[in-house]
Amino acid sequence: MSSSSLTSLERIVKAYDIRGLVPDELDADVAYLIGRAAALEFDAEALLVARDMRVTSDELAEAFMRGARAEGTTTIDVGLASTDLLYYASGQLGHPGVMITASHNPAGYNGFKLCRAGAEPVSFDSGLRRIRDRVAAGEFGGATRSGSHRELDALQPYVDHVRRFVDPAVLRPLRVAVDAANGMAGHVVPPVFDGLPFELIPLYFELDGTFPNHPASPIEPENLRDLQALVREESCDVGLAFDGDADRVFCVDANGAPVSPSLVTAVIAERMLRRHPGAPVLYNLICSRVVPETIERAGGVPIRTRVGHSFIKSVMAETGAVFGGEHSGHYYFRDNFRADSGLIAALVLLEALSAHGGSLAELVAPYDIYVQSGEINSVVDDAKASIEVVADTFAERGEADYADGLTLVAPSWWFNLRPSNTEPMLRLNVEAADRTTMEAVRDDVLAIVRA
Repeated sequence: MSSSSLTSLERIVKAYDIRGLVPDELDADVAYLIGRAAALEFDAEALLVARDMRVTSDELAEAFMRGARAEGTTTIDVGLASTDLLYYASGQLGHPGVMITASHNPAGYNGFKLCRAGAEPVSFDSGLRRIRDRVAAGEFGGATRSGSHRELDALQPYVDHVRRFVDPAVLRPLRVAVDAANGMAGHVVPPVFDGLPFELIPLYFELDGTFPNHPASPIEPENLRDLQALVREESCDVGLAFDGDADRVFCVDANGAPVSPSLVTAVIAERMLRRHPGAPVLYNLICSRVVPETIERAGGVPIRTRVGHSFIKSVMAETGAVFGGEHSGHYYFRDNFRADSGLIAALVLLEALSAHGGSLAELVAPYDIYVQSGEINSVVDDAKASIEVVADTFAERGEADYADGLTLVAPSWWFNLRPSNTEPMLRLNVEAADRTTMEAVRDDVLAIVRA
């Protein structure tokens, strides 16, 4: 590879996936080499390949598959899919897989999410580093013949699988607005909702990788505005917003107010524990305190994890946890091959709302007892040094741990300050029993970080 291509390769191989600008950092030639390296890393007879609706996804998918076949691996083309559909196919068929997507990134980006057979995640340390190094060194195999190729339509089996997570007898008529952001939710939501007692009010369901209406990143408040307006105009019971590859979901209530993913995690955890009494349930360390409190009250075993799907899925495998939730809108289910699924989470939430009988605001009100800052990002020159200064300053104010950055816990508040995996940035989350305390702790930490 050229020196410029090597530099790009260093940038695009990240902690959990491969992602970059097309064609400046990632093009068909690089995708072909990544396909070869991935085939050798997996050393499997067959490899599943799915793609989102981005303008460059077809080209990258074809190049990746040519590379995999050059190493003698059979490619199984799943076609257009959400990421959780690809995970389902990997778990059900027992093949490794790759999803061509850049998730919530702008239209100019694309990339690869990879998993081993059974939807086991592939992170930088568990395979992406080796794939990167193999591509950089040009160390490929010498297959005597090319692998074969076939296509697979997994949509209906996936739909049937997702719907098994709820009891149809519990569901009641609800008006549900869904913002697909021109992403893959527009492909998978209609067949999942078909035949259920929900009136689907669609928004931006046309697959369009240019994202003509708004970015497919529902964690950003401005990208929820169209959904919030639709929910109010159409008198909907709930609004759901998915990201570009539809593996994450965020929701708003009938008034258009966003519902914290921590509260959604608590609601789903309680629902899952009704079916699996006493089971372990995972939550990452920046979820609200209400999550472990809810799990304990429901008779489950709360287990705290680091942020990130590789950590969640690993701990889920070790503990047999039935469910796991993250602040970022990722929800993991043991019976979904321990993979995350925005659609399964959405259905379980709608089941809980159906059983409750009231509004979504009323359903989540008992869990909404703490005040959170939301995630606040700060660009820093030296993340490690900044964390050390904050730790020294707060040493007498609470109990510290370093499972993921710095978490400091006091009786009525806590905060987590952790470095970004990909940028020179620190991410701060603060929670307290009241707003005045939350703001005081938040401002104290930010004053140090941004000094």
